Amino acid sequence: MQTIAITLGDPGGIGPEVALKALYQNRWPATLRFVLIGSRTILRRQAAQLRLPLPPTWCLANENNFSSRIVNWEPERDLKSGPAVAGQIFHVGGVLRTATARSCRSRRIAPLPPKLTTDPAGLKFLNIESSSWPYCHSFERHLKWRPGVTGKTQGQAAALWIQAAVSGCMAGRFDALVTGPICKQSLRLAGLPFPGHTEFLAALTGTHSFAMMLLGGPLRVVLVTRHLPLAKVPGAISRTAIQEAVQLGSQALSWLGVKQKTVGICALNPHAGDDGILGREEITTIRPALRALRRRGLAVEGPVPGDVIFHQALQGRYGAVVAMYHDQGLGPLKMIAFEEGVNLTLGLPIVRTSPDHGTAFDIAGKGVAHAGSMVAAIRLAARLARRKNPWSPRS
Repeated sequence: MQTIAITLGDPGGIGPEVALKALYQNRWPATLRFVLIGSRTILRRQAAQLRLPLPPTWCLANENNFSSRIVNWEPERDLKSGPAVAGQIFHVGGVLRTATARSCRSRRIAPLPPKLTTDPAGLKFLNIESSSWPYCHSFERHLKWRPGVTGKTQGQAAALWIQAAVSGCMAGRFDALVTGPICKQSLRLAGLPFPGHTEFLAALTGTHSFAMMLLGGPLRVVLVTRHLPLAKVPGAISRTAIQEAVQLGSQALSWLGVKQKTVGICALNPHAGDDGILGREEITTIRPALRALRRRGLAVEGPVPGDVIFHQALQGRYGAVVAMYHDQGLGPLKMIAFEEGVNLTLGLPIVRTSPDHGTAFDIAGKGVAHAGSMVAAIRLAARLARRKNPWSPRS
């Protein structure tokens, strides 16, 4: 029996809706159990609107009672005091400093294993720098939340649910984690220094080397840079970052059971730079990185122009494509799998997937969100949880 944890994401977004639709409007194997982690108030409203069942409550004190295969857990009710999530300490060249959004994005920064506090229920969280966290027992705030609206308390809630889910995975309570979409602005208002889920999960698990892989149809795309303004992409691309993305992607192909092991690498510039006329990153950075990877025995091709490589991948030439920046990789993938794309985090000691879409505040609460991407994320998480995770010491 596998237990899959699903966080609701930002309570003002479509996460609660697509989670309920995915679980109750699809047939799942009897070997799967689901724990929906998040606000019961929000789930109750959403279930009533969709005319779907409200999952029964679950708590750590009674964690072995799975009379229902789908349950709802509010971690706040198991905690006597809540954690603050700001002020995580990172180690940079022997100097301790508080992480910022910029420093978290830098691959030169390796997070220390987080200082943990253990609450009476046995859950572990990032160390508290402030004396209290006002969100934790303010359940009346749930009543004030509205679809399509987010803010500081919504960000605090989403962060707590993620921490609880990761703690449960690390402790072996959950076999995999599927995360609902979060809002970067609400996380920033809540005091988190992370630009997204990926960096937050890496800090929670003490992971130094990690990457995003997006899957849709026959495409698998790994990103060298993630959520970064386009103007900053050339400066963020390094030989180390490229090698790390390729290596993680290559390991993931075996985990996913993909027979084609060749990885295609996108050029940054049009026509792969045209021998330096349209840019020199291919000459100074990308090609040297690929030469080093070939010396290690990895099958890589490139740099291939971005307007060619995805056609070749669709023809089966590559098991995965490594893209230099976010839209270079996600644009082609979403053209063929807009409602079924999945985000898989590489490098973590736990299985984590998510739907490949955002909070969609403009349609939240209207009951029209498509749950296909969430369904695909759950299916992939369940499949990978049965296999050896190349980055888990327990596998």
